[in-house]
Amino acid sequence: MYTLKRTTSDDLDYQKLVVELDKDLAIRDGDEHAFFAQYNKSDSIKHVVVAYENKVAVGCGAIKEYEKDIVEIKRMFVPVEKRGKGIASVILTELEKWATELKYKKCILETGKKMPEAIQLYKKSNYDLIKNYGQYAEVESSVCFEKQLA
Repeated sequence: MYTLKRTTSDDLDYQKLVVELDKDLAIRDGDEHAFFAQYNKSDSIKHVVVAYENKVAVGCGAIKEYEKDIVEIKRMFVPVEKRGKGIASVILTELEKWATELKYKKCILETGKKMPEAIQLYKKSNYDLIKNYGQYAEVESSVCFEKQLA
């Protein structure tokens, strides 16, 4: 169904998807976009997954070390016209698998209250709602999740 590629943030397909992601976020975040954008730099990410359908990139996600045993899920994106087909779930599962292989014990992530499809994905994927962490601690429009890895 979908082909997954493990790569880095140097990947051109990933970079194209991130441009689309940032456009989508600018609309959803509105006045708060500049605040969130500073934490979403995609350069030098070593663990990126790109999903393909018929050799066309249809989604992406990444993991980045947050602490010794914890990775943060970053830059999850599926274009609007491809949503609802399970692509994000496949990417998220691959990121969790990769994190486990790298010996991480937990995944954490931040998403926005204005992103109901993302919140639904993480709840469906057994992520637990947690207190906002780090730079998101006092941000009312943020929602944070965690999942213990096997």
